[in-house]
Amino acid sequence: MLRTASILSALLLGPVLAFAQSEPSPEASRSRELVRMVRQDCGSCHGMRLTGGLGPALTREALADFPLDSLAAVIFHGRPGTPMPPWKAMLSEPEARWIALRLQQGFPEEVVKTP
Repeated sequence: MLRTASILSALLLGPVLAFAQSEPSPEASRSRELVRMVRQDCGSCHGMRLTGGLGPALTREALADFPLDSLAAVIFHGRPGTPMPPWKAMLSEPEARWIALRLQQGFPEEVVKTP
């Protein structure tokens, strides 16, 4: 039974994990900028820990049932009629998708360099 569950998990999650790993990542410096932007700018409405505020929580658990493409579209285009602005002036579509994927995986903490 356990072996069957393991095989089934591998079959179902394998393509998802392979796809997630094949997504292009921004360069390291841009990744840090994006993490900072999400933590600071998005955090101003979604809570500094992304657990909710004016906007809904952006935790892995809260976003588990949302399609990746839908999350990326909301980030890039915003939600008309709500306080959620479009970020397309500051992000490319692949960067919006990178952020959405990271949110679904559990968004990384901001790394602050100390002198």
